[in-house]
Amino acid sequence: MNVQDTTRSWKAKALGITISAAVLITLPFALEKGLSEYYLYLAIKIMVWALFAMSFNLVLGYGGMMSFGHAAFFGVGAYTCSLLLVKSSCPLPLAFAAAPVAAALVGLIIGYFSVRISGVFYFATLTLCFAQLLFILAFKWRSFTFGDDGIQGIPVPNIICTDISFIHYYFFALGIILICIYILWKIARSPFGLMLKSIRENAERATFVGMKVAHFRLVAFVISAFFSGIAGVLYALLETSVAPDLLFWTTSGDVILMGLLGGMAIFLGPAIGAAIMVLLNSFITSYTEYWALVLGITLILIVLFFPKGVGGLAYELYQTHIKKRGG
Repeated sequence: MNVQDTTRSWKAKALGITISAAVLITLPFALEKGLSEYYLYLAIKIMVWALFAMSFNLVLGYGGMMSFGHAAFFGVGAYTCSLLLVKSSCPLPLAFAAAPVAAALVGLIIGYFSVRISGVFYFATLTLCFAQLLFILAFKWRSFTFGDDGIQGIPVPNIICTDISFIHYYFFALGIILICIYILWKIARSPFGLMLKSIRENAERATFVGMKVAHFRLVAFVISAFFSGIAGVLYALLETSVAPDLLFWTTSGDVILMGLLGGMAIFLGPAIGAAIMVLLNSFITSYTEYWALVLGITLILIVLFFPKGVGGLAYELYQTHIKKRGG
C-alpha cells in the first residue's frame, strides 16, 4: 500500500469515526424527543445485550466453547450490584466494581472444572448445570435474594436516574460499553486472541506445539465472565429490578442466538444479532400473542439463508464491493 492509499484509508477511518460519534451523540435526543422514551429505552437495552453477546462470543466465536451457562455471569453481576445497593447502602461505584469481579470469580470456579472436559456436549452440559444451580439458589434463598419476587426498586443516583429521562443513563451506559468493546477488540486482535482461534480450529494440534489449551480457555472464560457481569449491572440499573430469570438457561439461549444471528466470525456480529433479537421481541409482542411462533420462524429463516449471520453477509457484500472498486 502506497502513501496515497494509506492517507486515503486514514481519512476514511476518521470520517467513519466522526459520523459514528455524531450519530451516537444525537441519537438519544432524536429518539426521546422526536419519537418516544420507549425507543431510547430499546436502544439502551440493545447496547447492554450487545455487550453481553460480544463477551460471550469471546468464548464461543473465538474459543470454540459452547457454553450454555453464561446466564450465570450476567445474573451474578446484576444480583451482586443490586444486593449491595439495596442491603448495604453501598456507593454505586463500589457496587459496580464488585459485580464484574464476583462474576469473574464465579467464572473462574465454573471454568476450572469445565475447560478440562473434552467434548462439546459435556462442556455445554456442565456449564448449564452450574448456571441452573445458581438459578435455584437465587430462586430459593428468599431471605437473601428475595426469591422469586426478585429485587425491586434498586436505588439509582439522580445523575443517571431513568424516572424522568433515559438520556443521562444512555450516555452513562454508552461510555462504559464503548470502553468494554474496545478492550474486547484489543483482546481479540492480540496474540492471545489468535491463540484462541488456533485452539478453536484444532485443540489437539495446538497441544502438540506446546500450547496450554486448558489455561488459555480458562483465561478466556474468566474474561468473558467479567464483561458479562458488567452487562448484568447495566441491565439491573436500567430496569431498577432483577429476578431469578436472569440466571435461567433461556437467557443463555438468547445470547447464543444473538451470536448465531449476527455472525460469530466477525467482531461486531453478536451486537447485530442483539439488535435483531431485541427489536423482533419488542415489536412482535405488540402485534400478536403468538410472538414466540413468529420470532421462531424468523430466526429459522435467518439461520437457514444466512449461515454466516446477518453481519457475515454484510461483511461479504462489503468485501465484494471493495474488490469491484479495486478492479
